[in-house]
Order: sequence, then C-alpha cells, then structure tokens
Amino acid sequence: MATPVRSRPDLPLIYHREYVAPLPSSHRFPMDKFRRLRNLLVKDHVVNEGQFHSPDRPPAELLKLVHSPDYIDAYCSGSLDPKAQRRIGLPWTPELAQRTCRAVAGTVLTAELALERGLACNTAGGTHHAYPDFGSGFCIFNDFAVAARHLLATGRVKQILIVDLDVHQGDGTAFIFRDQPEVFTFSMHCGINFPLRKQPSDLDVSLAEGMEDDEYLHILGEHLPELLERVQPDIVFYNAGVDPHGGDRLGKLALTNTGLFRREMQVLSTCVGAGYPVACVIGGGYGENLDELVHRHSLLHRAASDVFRQYLL
Repeated sequence: MATPVRSRPDLPLIYHREYVAPLPSSHRFPMDKFRRLRNLLVKDHVVNEGQFHSPDRPPAELLKLVHSPDYIDAYCSGSLDPKAQRRIGLPWTPELAQRTCRAVAGTVLTAELALERGLACNTAGGTHHAYPDFGSGFCIFNDFAVAARHLLATGRVKQILIVDLDVHQGDGTAFIFRDQPEVFTFSMHCGINFPLRKQPSDLDVSLAEGMEDDEYLHILGEHLPELLERVQPDIVFYNAGVDPHGGDRLGKLALTNTGLFRREMQVLSTCVGAGYPVACVIGGGYGENLDELVHRHSLLHRAASDVFRQYLL
C-alpha cells in the first residue's frame, strides 16, 4: 500500500483557453468540447473558478524526452510532410500547434499536482496514439509519455502505472515504454477497433464489441486492484476516455452514462483509497450531440470531486 497523500482543500483542475484551436466546421473532432467542459463544471457547481490551474507553454526540451527533435521541429513549424499530416487527421495551423504543446504541458502539470494533492484532473489530454517520430489518430505529441518521463527524469517518482480505458488501444504509449520497466502500461479497449495494428502493452485486455456496463466493470475489477498490488506505483496516470459509451460514433462498446460514472468511481476510489495519487485526462469521445458528449466527460470530474472529498480532505 502506498503512503497516504496529505492534501490542501479542493480538487485541482487544469485548463487553458488555448486548449481550443479553430478547425473546419465539418471536421469530426469535437474541438469545442474542452471549453464547454470547463464551463459546464462551473455552471453545475462541480468546481469553482479558483480550482483551475493554467499550464505554461512547455520548452522543447520537455517534448524531447519522448519525441525526436526533427519531428517536433517539423510539426511546430508546419513543415511536416503531407502524408504524415494526414495520418494525424487534423489540419495544421499555428494555433493547433500551440494548442498541442499547451495540452501536453497541462498533463505534466496535472501529474505534478496529483503528486502534491493526491488527485488532479486535466480538462484535455489522452493523446495515446502519438509515437516518438509521428502522430496518428488525432494525437500529435504523447502527453502521458512526456509527463511520465518528466517525473522520472526529475526524480519525483520511480514507478508509474498507466491505466488507459479509452476504447482504442494506447498503441503509441505501449510502444514508447516497451523497454522501460519503470512504466507499466495497462490498456483495456475494444479489440476490433482502431488501431488495426496493436502494440503490446504490459497488460492488454481486449473487449468484445457491444460489451455493456456490468461485464465491463467486472473485468476492470478483476485487474485493477491486482495491478496496484503488483506494480506499487508512485503515481497512476488515468485515461478516462468516454468513447466506450454506446452512443459514441467511434466506440463499438455499449456503456451508459451510469456505467461511465461507476467506472470513474471504481478507478478513483480503488487507487486513491489505497493511497495512490492519480493524474487524470479525459481521453477520447466522439458523440454526435456535443452537449451530451461534454456531460459524459464531466463524469470524470464529478467522480473525482466526490473521491477527493471522501479521501483527501
């Protein structure tokens, strides 16, 4: 069991206005969900304005902990070749490049605050399809990988557990840490979904198409407590993608809003209740109705607020 973390009042949340960059109106990536998520959390009195922390723009050296200098320079300057740009799936603009770097810094800040306070939530993040020298599936730089390498390099932690519950396998993250035992990667995803070619995580759990709440949560409960006991992490990184929802355009599973909230409570209470700090990102979500999608993402922060009050105040 990890050492309990002493906390100051209020769950820390991370947001920056640059989390939103312009995209063509016809693009299927729901860019405005980040701004709407922040506003909904305040409107519903889940959090207050004083709980938000704003990340600085990251230095290039931070990104180079994971990504090749040539790739960083090419992407940030807008000179990435068209084939590599198409693989990412987001049209390049200076604003998008700035947004990408700011979101990575947000996850780094989330991890630092989680170590300090026991639990912290980004309002973006989860770019787990990004590899060291190329991006894929709307992911440009791998925020979890950069944050993990940063914590290890600065001596803040010695062991990290990544719990990736996005419906798509965290292939980029698995590849990056394939030979780094200090980071244990756990991905629980729909087996027939993107990416077509999976990378071996330390533990992959492939789920059948159409799986519903109870079976999903039972499988998660079979693995998470044992992993905490085995890995004994100094911090848990949690990707809370809501694309396992039955209404998601890119999901293929059948969770409900109730199931997602139960999942968030299960993950956070299991980890935080045992004394393991958790850094959360929102991951993927591609519902047709943007208001409904934003509400699904907010379930993470609603559960985190409950868990924070229960265990860390």
